[in-house]
Amino acid sequence: MKIVADQAIPFLSGVFEPYAEVVYKKGNEIDPEDVRDADALITRTRTRCDAALLADSQVKIIASATIGTDHIDLDWCDAHGILVRNAAGCNAGGVMEYIICAIYAVAARKAIKLEGKTLGIVGVGHVGKRVESVAKRLGFKTLLCDPPRAAAEGPFGFCDLDELLEKSDIVTLHVPLDESTRGMASTEFFRKMKPGAFFLNASRGEIVDDAALKKALPKLGPVIIDTWNHEPDVDQELLEAVDIATPHIAGYSYQGKQNGTAAAVRAIAHYFGIVPLYEFFPPTDVPENEAVKLDFRGMNQGEIASVLSYNYPIYTDDFLFRLDPSAFERLRSEYHYRREFYFD
Repeated sequence: MKIVADQAIPFLSGVFEPYAEVVYKKGNEIDPEDVRDADALITRTRTRCDAALLADSQVKIIASATIGTDHIDLDWCDAHGILVRNAAGCNAGGVMEYIICAIYAVAARKAIKLEGKTLGIVGVGHVGKRVESVAKRLGFKTLLCDPPRAAAEGPFGFCDLDELLEKSDIVTLHVPLDESTRGMASTEFFRKMKPGAFFLNASRGEIVDDAALKKALPKLGPVIIDTWNHEPDVDQELLEAVDIATPHIAGYSYQGKQNGTAAAVRAIAHYFGIVPLYEFFPPTDVPENEAVKLDFRGMNQGEIASVLSYNYPIYTDDFLFRLDPSAFERLRSEYHYRREFYFD
């Protein structure tokens, strides 16, 4: 058996070697010749899995160590009998941590009071639900927009997008990328937002119309962007204008990476019957990487910001990215995974 894997996926080296030949390459350099005689492919978002890559291959399963599947042509794979598995929800804790830390960090820097603010969450899946839960614990009011969930579960607890944009002091995007969401943060979207409202995108860059966002900047409050159009070639003008800019690392927590790799390994193991790997989970190498329990009861906004900054100094990531935007991929591949926080 042969497996081709993105070399940047952590905790993977040595796992499958007792059972298969494993070829590691940079995700964006995996080509048809590599996968021609491969049985399985383990990817991140940097490998476009479509007919151009897979047409002459014998690949039977693609396991992505990511939550998204927009890098995979699902219809083509289904039509050609290739099973696709992703790691749904693997980085939800990391993205939640990024969003909360970013809000408090920029509020502290700009002396913005968060008491009584309304947080609007667009897309309330694995990540959005985690953001909602922590936001409520911290005293935020929340508005939720998720049309698929509202249709399936009933409208109670959800609102439409127009209402969310009109009433929210902070808007954060957590939707998957598809034809219904591509470019949804448009000129009309920003026109409906409250003046001075925060805007955060840690979902996919293509959700946002960059030109519309740049025009809206004078109206908006703090803008925090982690995911970009045309990665790794990001819009330099936009990067310089936003308050926090990071190179698509919102989900890069230690726990998130463990979860993503575990999901990919288990998917391959179950497909090929590699019983010893059915319950695989990467060990935590040092105690300092374990998730940390935080308790914000009785703390004021400044104290909460200090604790969050100690656990995740987000402006360090912002500084390193601005220092050399061309290092987008290197900053991601060499990222020092941060530990997540949690409540009881």
